[in-house]
Amino acid sequence: MASETPAQTAGNVPPEPSPAKRKRLKECFEYGNRIAAQENFDYAADVYTECVVGEPGNALYVQAFLTNLKKKYNNNKRGKGLGFLKLAPLKAALRKAIHAKDWVNVFKTGAEALKINPWDTGVLTALSEACDQCGFHEAQLVYLKMALDANPKDVEMCRRCAKTLAELGLYDQAIAMWHKVEQLRPNDTEASKAVADLAVRKTIEAGGYDETGESRRRVEAAGGAVSTADALSRKDRLEMEIKRQPNNLTLYIELAELYVREDDYARAEQVMAKAYEVTKDVSAKEKLEDIQLRRLRQAMADAEKQYRASPNENTKAQLVAAQKALWAKELEVYRDRVERFPNNLSFRFELGVRYQLNEMYEEAIKQYQMAQSDPRRKGVCLLNLGQCFEKIGQHRLALKHFEDAIQEISDRDAENKKRALYAAAVLAYRLKDYRRAEQHASALAAMDYSYRNVGELLDRIAKRLEAERSGSTEEAVEVELPPGQDED
Repeated sequence: MASETPAQTAGNVPPEPSPAKRKRLKECFEYGNRIAAQENFDYAADVYTECVVGEPGNALYVQAFLTNLKKKYNNNKRGKGLGFLKLAPLKAALRKAIHAKDWVNVFKTGAEALKINPWDTGVLTALSEACDQCGFHEAQLVYLKMALDANPKDVEMCRRCAKTLAELGLYDQAIAMWHKVEQLRPNDTEASKAVADLAVRKTIEAGGYDETGESRRRVEAAGGAVSTADALSRKDRLEMEIKRQPNNLTLYIELAELYVREDDYARAEQVMAKAYEVTKDVSAKEKLEDIQLRRLRQAMADAEKQYRASPNENTKAQLVAAQKALWAKELEVYRDRVERFPNNLSFRFELGVRYQLNEMYEEAIKQYQMAQSDPRRKGVCLLNLGQCFEKIGQHRLALKHFEDAIQEISDRDAENKKRALYAAAVLAYRLKDYRRAEQHASALAAMDYSYRNVGELLDRIAKRLEAERSGSTEEAVEVELPPGQDED
């Protein structure tokens, strides 16, 4: 390659993909997007791995690969259970490849390691170093940000991230990252110097000057023209490419991701709306929906933060409005996805949850009854069905579903097990079936005596049983009902 940097000549560097291979990788990536949208995360991880290894400098591929893994592990920040046992040989192979400067194998081995634990900072650091050596700075930034997600207070990772942001010309973000270094390590001389240097570089570029203070316009007039490509930002270049290739969905997705990273959701939505209008590709519509949901979730998080900081009627109303807007949009999105993928039980479960949140209980029941065929979600479906039946006044049916949920939910899923036990105990108490209420409340107390008001509930059940034995007709005391799915 004529444009190789000195770093790209060191070690075993991945070759530039041929046009045919790049086209195949793009098709592979789009297929991965569709698989990931169906929540088939394991298969999507394998598909994305081919893209990441085939073109390791493509930041869009790396971002999709890591995002899918975060969803696979429910963002638990530790990856696969006992994953360190499988990671050990991979990390040994990774160290060997780094020592040999075999960057091709670093990317291959690193991708396999991240499928076990995408938050492993050692693996992420190795991949970011390989990207640095190969000149893949945009992909490097994605790995570094994932490492910071795993450990936000890692000063060295903040430094690396700041330097990479500066390499990409993202001076404001680089300065903000150096300020974070200063917060974590006060009086850091490198950080204060870097902030000052970046401020100067930002001024020079914004004003159209070179490092000597000479106007670039004068340099250009003298015949030393600056390359237009160098002067353009990544977003500018993508917009130009989109004009040349209006049906290239990958370009739209990458541009939208850049806006999302800057929290400019309005521009990101405009980009993907245009992409769907031009390409009519379903994955473009799904990406647009994902961005819309992300914006609404951020708005709800902001409203929740404001309410917690200043709880009053105004902030509460703002939180409720943000909640309802998100739930309504989620309902629309999952209803559409169930129509497109009627056999996807994950989508049916999510649609059931949204119907329940929007108090459309009969519609929710239909979706949960179909979704419970998925053994991974059967217990939670039974629990949610019980809540819905209770809301429409089918109390005996609700109690049966709560009790079925207790049997179905694994002890490893302690939180949902406790929810099912509490719901069954309270409903049995309301139905004056005090022995069943005692059975479920006692099982809950054995798991977690501090759960809600289970101690008080047991006392009340004991009084009712004693009253039954003595023939008392005293009315049952009201007990707090468990909150619905929307309050958990």
